[in-house]
Amino acid sequence: MTQLPIVNANISEQTSSGGCGGGGSCGSTGVIPVEQSVAIGRLPKWLKRNIPKGNFVNKTANLLDELRLETVCDNARCPNRMECYSQQTATFMILGNVCTRPCSFCAVNRGKPDELESDEPERVAEAAFRLGLKHVVITSVTRDDLPDGGGDHFYQCVKAVREKTGASVEVLTPDFIHNPAGLERVVESKPDVFNHNTETVPRLYRRVRGPKSDYRWTLELLHRVKEINPAIKTKSGLMLGLGETHEELFEVLADLLDVHCDFLTLGHMAESF
Repeated sequence: MTQLPIVNANISEQTSSGGCGGGGSCGSTGVIPVEQSVAIGRLPKWLKRNIPKGNFVNKTANLLDELRLETVCDNARCPNRMECYSQQTATFMILGNVCTRPCSFCAVNRGKPDELESDEPERVAEAAFRLGLKHVVITSVTRDDLPDGGGDHFYQCVKAVREKTGASVEVLTPDFIHNPAGLERVVESKPDVFNHNTETVPRLYRRVRGPKSDYRWTLELLHRVKEINPAIKTKSGLMLGLGETHEELFEVLADLLDVHCDFLTLGHMAESF
């Protein structure tokens, strides 16, 4: 049976883009069993991070402020953002900083979003250019209030970044549920990687992702991307530690293989729901 490549989420092995998995999977690290952590002291080594040296943290943060850009690093309160910023990397978050979905695992603000900013694609491209990124990751809040779910805005951002930098582009999108036109508009931009997180197993789906999300639609989205453009690499992410069983997890992995998903990231939640 074909094996699904699993990307190590350890921050030290991320690429020049920042490589955030988004959707609660950003910056996850491997977990050492309790009996091992006790043997090495009060706190396990994997929990300790050195404060980044140099001024690149401020340089990256100031650039984002100057260009009025949001990142999932800040809005999702990622604990590794200082390390990413110190390497002049970040995962851009477009379509504002207010989400229309009540996902229980996410720290991004939810409510009524502001109007779209038409110059955001150019500002994202400028930041990617000035940071010298070779691989750019673009994610977003969910915008159920927009007729196309923000699909055209994604399209404009991918095009602007590619024209300005020549970098490869990865999108990490919402589910565009019941909005195939919005999804197809993103695919039309031909991102190098199309990422949409599965997040958890079917039994926990509504509890984790909210009442509007649908596991089968998530799989259909990844399948549809491949149908439209088989050359685009598809990617998904799962959070572990929410109460899923090994059997349920393996079933999800099999489902992802069935829709020809190319890559998988695994994150870890510290506490079960």
